[in-house]
Amino acid sequence: MSETISPTAAVTEDMSAQQMQDILSSQKRAYLNDGVVSTALRIDRLERAVNVLKNNQQNFVDAMTADFGHRSEHQSVFTDIASSIGPLRHAQKHVAGWQKKQKRKVTPGVLALLGAKAWVEYQPLGVVGVISPWNFPVNLTFAPLAGILAAGNRCMIKPSEYTPETSKAMAIALAEEFDADEISVITGGPETGANFSGLAFDHLLFTGATSVAKHVMRAAAANLVPVTLELGGKSPVVISRSAPMATTTDALMTGKMLNAGQICLAPDYVFVPEERMGEFVESSKQSVAKMYPTLVDNPDYTSVVNERHFERINNYVEEARGNGVEVVEINPAEEDFRQQPANKIPPTLVINPPEDSAIMQEEIFGPVLAVKSYAQLDETISYVNDHDRPLGLYYFGTDQKEVDQVLGETTSGGVTLNDVLMHISQENLPFGGVGPSGTGSYHGEDGFRSFSHTKAVFRQAKFNPAEKLGLRPPYGDKLMNLLKGQMK
Repeated sequence: MSETISPTAAVTEDMSAQQMQDILSSQKRAYLNDGVVSTALRIDRLERAVNVLKNNQQNFVDAMTADFGHRSEHQSVFTDIASSIGPLRHAQKHVAGWQKKQKRKVTPGVLALLGAKAWVEYQPLGVVGVISPWNFPVNLTFAPLAGILAAGNRCMIKPSEYTPETSKAMAIALAEEFDADEISVITGGPETGANFSGLAFDHLLFTGATSVAKHVMRAAAANLVPVTLELGGKSPVVISRSAPMATTTDALMTGKMLNAGQICLAPDYVFVPEERMGEFVESSKQSVAKMYPTLVDNPDYTSVVNERHFERINNYVEEARGNGVEVVEINPAEEDFRQQPANKIPPTLVINPPEDSAIMQEEIFGPVLAVKSYAQLDETISYVNDHDRPLGLYYFGTDQKEVDQVLGETTSGGVTLNDVLMHISQENLPFGGVGPSGTGSYHGEDGFRSFSHTKAVFRQAKFNPAEKLGLRPPYGDKLMNLLKGQMK
């Protein structure tokens, strides 16, 4: 345990900039004093992170339910507990291999002949800061730890003030397994978050809104802190004429209604062939009714996190309805959502809203889906390319020529074909955005690399050939002949 920070410091509601700086300094000193981080210690830290999740599963689930007003307990175990343990176990299994130095070819080749060698080593960065969001508060805190701890780093975490009970529960649980100079959790509001993002970390990971990311990146730039930004945006879905509609809407509505659509990768708007619009609407109704015959008291259906977001999402719908746009509320049991203890919103389709409407301009982040008709596939590609590059893109269909066109002519953080969200669950694929949807990536080996310093090492041969090759003054014909060979 650090001599200046006690475990109880982790549960303080707000923390001053100086207190956070003291924790950072303590972690940096501990990193330098302890020297090389062994594979065994990395595996042990990963195991302790798994223990935190296992030993506090119900506490975390209860805390998330309290923060959301209602959150599906099954979903919480699935998305926040099990889906966090998986990456940590994956890192445990592979970290020894990820750490191995990689041999590289020596140039020019004559140096290799004389015995020179080159390789790359992966070294811990030191202390990584993590700013995690409210929508998956446990998963988006613990899943990044797989790469951070596997790479041998220490970590300071600032979870969201929108989920205060979960943040406190994580702070207490992590303090029981980790010294504060290994992992420390900082709770508090926006001012604490702003001060946190201005600390001189060795790397900073932020997951959240693009608008907030601009402030985070600006604060990090003051200390030239490298950042990984996992953001969001409006992720499109393209439904092909070749797509089987029933299985398509089953997958689409499953993803859209998970966590009530409060997912950075949630489908935000859907392109449907104009002649299949009616079929799509009816199939969506059937898919929802099959999974959620009721909604208001259904334990599987999660609430919108708070009143502000509840009003924001409803305002998008009401604006569209007020402008004469067709709005389809999918409410299988015809329940009255005005009488409910939480902030649940029924899944809602908004058909062909105008481009200047809020629902087409803002990330929805809720169980509402904009639906646009199209005549030709080229229209969908042009639309996607005329807007900010999304975090995810989804295509449903069996036409390989269309698949190749969508993949080749659009740019997004990642793609899932014939489903939604699933590329984020693949530990052997990098996860990240592009442009306004994020920068950098993590997960699996890519996370290990992101949170490591890639150190280049060259070892000269026992016989240094510089003079013989003409690489030392006085320069002459030997050097020119060598350079001519290199410039061919």
